[in-house]
Amino acid sequence: MKIWGDIPKVTGIYGNVGKTEKLSGRNTVVSRKDELTLSGPAKDFSVVMKALRDVPDIRKDKVEALSEKIGKGEYSVPAEDVAARIMEMMIKKI
Repeated sequence: MKIWGDIPKVTGIYGNVGKTEKLSGRNTVVSRKDELTLSGPAKDFSVVMKALRDVPDIRKDKVEALSEKIGKGEYSVPAEDVAARIMEMMIKKI
């Protein structure tokens, strides 16, 4: 294929041969350590979760008091209360 005449874009490309820029140290990538930033609500949630971890799951003072009453025969629950509770549980399952 022959191209006649002066085509500025084509000849302009060939006229720039050999003119390249050298890379400078300014374009280098500097590695940084990863950072973790928590929002205010996330920090509050963290504080609450730490406090909850310190709270025991079982209230030993109440368990011991009830155990003593049961052992002495002083703890009794009225039959009506037991029956009412059973009925509540049955209704919730339906």
